[in-house]
Amino acid sequence: MARIWVEGGARVAIHVDAKASARSVARMKDQLADLPGIVYSRRHRCDWGRFNLVRATQDAAQALLDAFPAVTHVYLASGSCLPLRPVRDLAAYLARDPHCDHIESVSALDVGWTVGGLNEERFTLYFPLDWRQHRRMFDWLTTWQRKLRVRRRLPKGLTPHLGSQWWCLTAATLRAILDDPRRDEFDRFFRLAWIPDESYFQTLARRHAVRIESHSLTLAKFDHDGRPYQLYDDHTLMLEESRCFVARKVWPQARRLMTHFPVPPGPQPDISPPQPQRIERLINRTVRRRLLGRPGLYMQSRFPRKDSENGKTSAPYAIFQGFSDIFPEFETWLAENVDADVHGHLLGPEMVEFAGRPEIGPGAISSSTVIRDRDPHGFLTALIRISPRMQVFQTSPRDNQALNWFIATDPNAHIHVVAGAWMLPLLESGMPFDDIRRVTALLQRAELTHLDVLNSVWVKARVHVHELTDFLARPQAMLYQSLQHLPLRPGAPADVPQMRDLHGLSDLLRRLRNSGLRPRLSGDALPLPEPPMTERTAAE
Repeated sequence: MARIWVEGGARVAIHVDAKASARSVARMKDQLADLPGIVYSRRHRCDWGRFNLVRATQDAAQALLDAFPAVTHVYLASGSCLPLRPVRDLAAYLARDPHCDHIESVSALDVGWTVGGLNEERFTLYFPLDWRQHRRMFDWLTTWQRKLRVRRRLPKGLTPHLGSQWWCLTAATLRAILDDPRRDEFDRFFRLAWIPDESYFQTLARRHAVRIESHSLTLAKFDHDGRPYQLYDDHTLMLEESRCFVARKVWPQARRLMTHFPVPPGPQPDISPPQPQRIERLINRTVRRRLLGRPGLYMQSRFPRKDSENGKTSAPYAIFQGFSDIFPEFETWLAENVDADVHGHLLGPEMVEFAGRPEIGPGAISSSTVIRDRDPHGFLTALIRISPRMQVFQTSPRDNQALNWFIATDPNAHIHVVAGAWMLPLLESGMPFDDIRRVTALLQRAELTHLDVLNSVWVKARVHVHELTDFLARPQAMLYQSLQHLPLRPGAPADVPQMRDLHGLSDLLRRLRNSGLRPRLSGDALPLPEPPMTERTAAE
């Protein structure tokens, strides 16, 4: 990195951490001995977030300004930084406005932009301990200072600012900061601030600068934990498109990246400004993906919290309840008219009725009800995610009801219910009346509970509930209305499937009412059958 800067026409002051071995330092100096324009500053032992980083920067800047008084700008970079464009382009860009300082400087009182840390409190509390080495003691000390309402006073005339530590200041501004008559006072204050390398120069630049462009010329992005992203060989094209002058943080083994950059200089210096917006959008999407995951995808490292998922499912799907009870061939008819995977009762008690009734469904999902009921949420989300087409299936009060709330609060769900239609298959069951009455009571209770869920204020699914009497009065119109949100095949359906024989429904409802069970959802408005002659005569 030092060779790139010097051969590009810059002058370099190098600070080497005091923790580095004498042998490695001697080897580096020996390899750079052929380059003019390099000075070495006094070494400090540097720790993350401590004032010794500021002290090392101060000494390196002073050494640079003393050795090369003619420099106009000082660019702070690290050994992990990689110049992307020729140094000549950077010099020409800075020469356009020689009095402008390029340093991210955001008021700590106005904008809380810090990630995973303190904002104003980093200036008002005391931080004598290293957060990484003494984390428990650090937290204990911070907590007690809050309880005791400790509040440090900022030096008069300073307004705290925060920003990236990778700045480019004019020599005039930097000299003013280093030669400030109150520097000792400022240094004492920031020595006990938290992460002063992100606030010392950012605050004092506001005191001395003529004009500030509040942005860094170094592309440095951080994840949601505040750690910098590393750049690898496959980032070459994105970095080239960013038009940034310098990027950080480059993986030490990214040989192709370091061979490709900086790009060769053109015939004339390129003074176009950096355009990091695209790579920043990509990184921001990566952060969101890391935090929220992909919709409908659940994994061990990011198990969802209830009602805090990034989408319960990954794609829209449709559920029909009661339609297959009215139309026995509804599943086949629907599969012929929509471009979707049309299943039977996926939550049925006997088996998982995948389309075509295979034992192994899409994505190697088993049709075993035991496996399905062990994790019904995972079963449904996996099916929807693994299948490229829209999923459509049937349900009934006879089926597993464990997913009622999950589906009702899923914006991807389209739910169509014909209330009370579950009773129609009982007409052909051949069961004794007492068994029919018992089954009716159970199914009616299950449907009423489900309808209470669908009528909740927390519902996010698209729900359409039809009463059985209304549906039987206009079956074709209501059926076609339910298909509007589905991907229909070319040519709208011109017919309706064969309806179940409803003969005996009124008589069954009458017998249930007379037995003390009130059918609340099935045919309350259906005409009652004529009573037998003997009963009518007795009534008269």
